[in-house]
Amino acid sequence: MRFLGGSAALRAGFRLLASPGRLGGTEDGAGSTEAAEDSYYFPPGRSMARRVHGDRAVGLLYGQRALLIGALEPLAFTGTVLASKAGDHPFARLAHTAKVQETVFLGTRAEADAALDAVHRLHQRVEGTLPHAAGRYPAGTPYSACDPNLMLWTLAVIADSGRAVYEAMVRRLSEAEREALWQDYVRFGQLFGMPREAAPATYCEFRAWWDERLASPDLQPTPHALEVAPLVAFEQPVPAVARANLALQNLVIKGTLPRRVRDAFGITWTALHETSFRAFTANHRLARHLFPRSLRRGRNDLFFDAVTRSERLRGGTRTSAPPTAVR
Repeated sequence: MRFLGGSAALRAGFRLLASPGRLGGTEDGAGSTEAAEDSYYFPPGRSMARRVHGDRAVGLLYGQRALLIGALEPLAFTGTVLASKAGDHPFARLAHTAKVQETVFLGTRAEADAALDAVHRLHQRVEGTLPHAAGRYPAGTPYSACDPNLMLWTLAVIADSGRAVYEAMVRRLSEAEREALWQDYVRFGQLFGMPREAAPATYCEFRAWWDERLASPDLQPTPHALEVAPLVAFEQPVPAVARANLALQNLVIKGTLPRRVRDAFGITWTALHETSFRAFTANHRLARHLFPRSLRRGRNDLFFDAVTRSERLRGGTRTSAPPTAVR
């Protein structure tokens, strides 16, 4: 990979922000000082989660990073795959999840409630037992979308990924902002049914829990996760106009991953990759302010729809089934 330095990285930053994601709707209520706080779960001008997830670059990249880290947890990953009806359309499933999350973070309470109601109905049906051993979990281990520990893990990979991508692509957050962001994430988890007591009380406590969790030998991807997670994270069926951006997006995702995760999935990361990543993200942070707010902030609905449509038009994405699962 060639070094992205100087004006080349600046132009690359322009291309990334000017991706098809720019065609999505603007951030609801952005910049409005008159928006009633009770109209949003994450109010404009007040919510750190809205500030972070309202950035288009974050919306385009954090989900793939979260998916990779999440796939390290064998029970959570295998249970999700077994319960999923995505079949040979994993990108459509990821795009749908991303749209739901953007609706909760950026939409009105009415929009968020409609999305949350559908998720709650789905989660009530997501439970079962492992038909085959997955990591340290033997066959017969029960799983449930309503398990507080698994809900915390799912929230944690979202929270760490949103923060990491924002700090790489936009700016570093202060400790006070990280704390406010974590409290918003806890509220986000509660909206999806996670008990408040399941989550660390403060960001500092979360970081201690997170670092310990990532170091645990229990986090090991299954053979199925090793095959499927990198495919979905890095090989999106984007429209032709966006393919030039895909390598840059993947560079950012890989560069923000903890080394433990890169090693687990066998992701090559050299000194040249690190230099390119640092140059690109630094120039992106400088260049982004040259764009109108409507290109920097808002939802990425049309980008997600374009990925779903591209996957459908090519006949889906063939992936192997987890052991003993019925396709």
